[in-house]
Amino acid sequence: MKIIVPMAGMGKRMRPHTLTTPKPLVPIAGKPIVQRLVEDIVKVCSEPIEEIGFVIGDFTEEVKENLLQIAKDVGAQGRLFHQEEALGTAHAVLCAKDMLDGKVIVAFADTLFRADFKLDVENDGVIWVKQVEDPSAFGVVKLNADGVISDFIEKPTTFVSDLAIIGIYYFKAADSLKKELQYLVDNDLKVGGEFQLTDALENMKAKGAQLVTGKVDEWLDCGNKNATIHTNQRYLEFIREEDLISSSATIDNAVIIPPVFLGENTVVKNTVIGPHVSLGANTKVVDSRISNSIIQRNSEIKNVNLSNSMVGNFVNLKGKSSDMSIGDYNVVIE
Repeated sequence: MKIIVPMAGMGKRMRPHTLTTPKPLVPIAGKPIVQRLVEDIVKVCSEPIEEIGFVIGDFTEEVKENLLQIAKDVGAQGRLFHQEEALGTAHAVLCAKDMLDGKVIVAFADTLFRADFKLDVENDGVIWVKQVEDPSAFGVVKLNADGVISDFIEKPTTFVSDLAIIGIYYFKAADSLKKELQYLVDNDLKVGGEFQLTDALENMKAKGAQLVTGKVDEWLDCGNKNATIHTNQRYLEFIREEDLISSSATIDNAVIIPPVFLGENTVVKNTVIGPHVSLGANTKVVDSRISNSIIQRNSEIKNVNLSNSMVGNFVNLKGKSSDMSIGDYNVVIE
């Protein structure tokens, strides 16, 4: 089994945090989004993952090394593929065409999930979906009487289905997907100026592929600041029984309201922190009140009252009380 993770997008809705860090590397409950995604996929797979391919943009060497380590940590070989130009979901997957054979999972790195099922690898394909209240904002699937996907509909204006595609797909024989992706590119078959993965799926279905759904219990978005903070909150709840406080953390005259993640060498002094707070390694918080927030690595926070906030790496924040979104290497002093 292999996993392909397209993640070359710019993450514009997550700025300023993605100006210096690719969105899939933004931490959720102490781990990068893409690491959470990979680990959760491994949990629902009944077969070991042998390779993980990351489709990336112009990323730093440090980021590349981190991605390869994520693969290694789940017992897989990591591979990197470059997408030079954003030409759509189908083009992104085709960038990893050397991996498109045999059993493959394609998982776009801007979504996380919780699921209580084991992937049935004997299906031709499995499209992971979540039932939603307003399907008009999503691509959805329609099922026939046998539970097989009969149609893919992008942002339906009238109700046809409430099963939204979350961006994770399984293919039993990925070489057939590769042929359809290549066909789209070779014939310049674009929709809205981009090559769409759903067009390749339609072609596979028309040629007899039986595609079914895998329904997830929860679908968590990391598309913007508020959504990412909510996802951090949910993950802290999921893993609250784990040891979330590093043994190297210093807690001095502080109140910890769980669930809270404290990374290596964090310092919390004269502070009330939690619930639903993640502090990255080497971050120091003094004389403050922090709740429902993500504060990344190597930052210094003093005399602030923060809630529903994201603070980046190497930030110096003092004397401020609000809902904030501060990118890396900023100094904010009141």
